[in-house]
Amino acid sequence: MRSLRARRGVLDRIRESGAARDATRPLVWLHAPSVGEGLQARPVLQALRAAHPDWQLAYTYFSPSADAFARKLDVDLCEVLPFDGAREARVLLDAWKPDVLAFVKLDVWPVLTETAHSRGVRTALVSATLAPNSGRQGAWAGALLRDAYASLDAVGAISTDDAARLVELGVQRDRVEVTGDTRMDQVWARAQAVTPEHAVRALLGSRSGPVLVCGSTWPADEIVLLPAVQAWLSANPTARVIIAPHEPTAGHLQPIERWADQQALSLTRLSQAETSPSTPWRVLLVDRVGILGELYALGTIAFVGGGFHDAGLHSVLEPAAFSLPVIFGPRHSNAREAGELVATGGAFAASKSEQLRALLNDFTRNERLRAEAGASAQSLVRSGLGSTQRVISLLTPIVARQRPLTENR
Repeated sequence: MRSLRARRGVLDRIRESGAARDATRPLVWLHAPSVGEGLQARPVLQALRAAHPDWQLAYTYFSPSADAFARKLDVDLCEVLPFDGAREARVLLDAWKPDVLAFVKLDVWPVLTETAHSRGVRTALVSATLAPNSGRQGAWAGALLRDAYASLDAVGAISTDDAARLVELGVQRDRVEVTGDTRMDQVWARAQAVTPEHAVRALLGSRSGPVLVCGSTWPADEIVLLPAVQAWLSANPTARVIIAPHEPTAGHLQPIERWADQQALSLTRLSQAETSPSTPWRVLLVDRVGILGELYALGTIAFVGGGFHDAGLHSVLEPAAFSLPVIFGPRHSNAREAGELVATGGAFAASKSEQLRALLNDFTRNERLRAEAGASAQSLVRSGLGSTQRVISLLTPIVARQRPLTENR
């Protein structure tokens, strides 16, 4: 939890930011606790900016890891949400005077929601999801949060099952509709942007052969992953692997470099390959963040990290958008899209190195199997396109309720 001094500093910045607020213009404020929710919020913000350039947009987050992501968004007001206290709520609402406050995914801050509701601010929840085994369904959480969920003016759920569970949580049935997951639009747009002329494609050079892209891996993943990769590379002399650690720190990169050296595998860091694209490599080690979604364009097969780690599975939608068959570890029960990909044949779970090695070899030797799995993976993404516009259609009417129509054009 942030210190009292830090919280006071945030509140001071929020008060000062009020100078940028034009109260004659509608303001839509999205709150996304961390980067994952931010990725769901970003296409909504972009679509709102395009559809309503005269509106103002605000964005808040809670996790310090989301600082850099948040600062890159095209919004008028941006700040960390310091604490769900009455004082913080009053300062934010006084300074920003929002028309609509929309939470992303699930976390509804009860004090802020209640204070906003008492002031006539419309509240919403978008890309809303609730896992069947969520602790939010317990008696304690229900007593704390039920009133907040019941007060929401509009809820866009990812699926019908989510909608039903959210109603059980307190959301009013006539205020929830299924709008889908905005990440589908986000990952699809990013995939479409990687054209044949895209700079990232130069990293492969002129060599051909299968490429395994390992995204957002943790050391717990690499204990299982690296032996399988070593065996796969030995069995397939033209194969190569791209490894993008979740945290590209020296402490995480160096063990992978030592592994490659021990296995006599030529390894190049991404930063080196970008300056010298002709440098040969069998292992490309990604030493910066923000590019993984594009590197999947180079892949034949994808391994997504987090399935052997308590932090949770990283996004499987990014490689799916590029028609890659997806492999991950056994801990994926809370990742809806991972289960959906497994059910449709677009993804496969492996709990041991031997299973992972077998899957890699199957996809390498059987082009039809690989193509069918990749097509199934991409089909899931395609089926969810349009969610962002459905969310915009959900939010626009509740903004209109706050303002005369002449102010919302």
